[in-house]
Amino acid sequence: MASQIACQLYTLREFTKTPADIAKTLARVKKIGYDAVQVSALGPIDPNELAKLLKNEGLACCATHTSIERLRDNAQEIIDQHKLWGCSYAALGYHAVASAAGWTDFAKEFSQMAARLAAGGINLGYHNHSRELIRYDGLTGLEIFFKNSSKDVWMEIDTYWIAYGGGDPAAWIEKVSGRIPCVHLKDLGIDADGKQQMREVGDGNLNWPRIIHACRKAGVKWYIIEQDNCNGSDHFDCIERSLKNLRAMGVQ
Repeated sequence: MASQIACQLYTLREFTKTPADIAKTLARVKKIGYDAVQVSALGPIDPNELAKLLKNEGLACCATHTSIERLRDNAQEIIDQHKLWGCSYAALGYHAVASAAGWTDFAKEFSQMAARLAAGGINLGYHNHSRELIRYDGLTGLEIFFKNSSKDVWMEIDTYWIAYGGGDPAAWIEKVSGRIPCVHLKDLGIDADGKQQMREVGDGNLNWPRIIHACRKAGVKWYIIEQDNCNGSDHFDCIERSLKNLRAMGVQ
């Protein structure tokens, strides 16, 4: 593997609305120094055309985000597209659940979805935000989901959202060890008004040595850089700075 670091294209969603935009963006991502991307939030594009663009730029598709509707109704289409892109990992970016019973039921449904994709050679995961850290009778929604989902389900822990919700990113990575092939990396800092703010990896207050150590012990294959909000900075500058900082920490 040339690199374990990938760029989550959701960060660049304002620059991926048309096939021409996507082509230009992929070229810039490659020039910055990335060898892989997570496909997410793209405008309409033929899957075959996307495959050609990725190949032409020498970019691997390490993972994707898909919707609950597609998972429920179009599992075979998801399988076929991932095989076309040479990608083994799909994930759901978010799902709203409001009770402990709801999380248990969703874990069971999601496990069935994961089994359908696994039959086609694709691994299905769940990506957290902060809402999953709401507690129900002492357990967070994410704990309930993890406890009640099958081992076919992998966990795409997002470092920022875990910390934003009051959790410990490294502890969560350790908790899901063996079921976290992909991790989302973004930093959390404090702005001049004392409010929490997304930052480039290494520019905030998260404990990166501990997070990276946890990732290595847990078996992470892909370190995916994402920044939902660049706070007025140039989006391409943000992904470049995060890449440089992460490499300086020893992740290649």
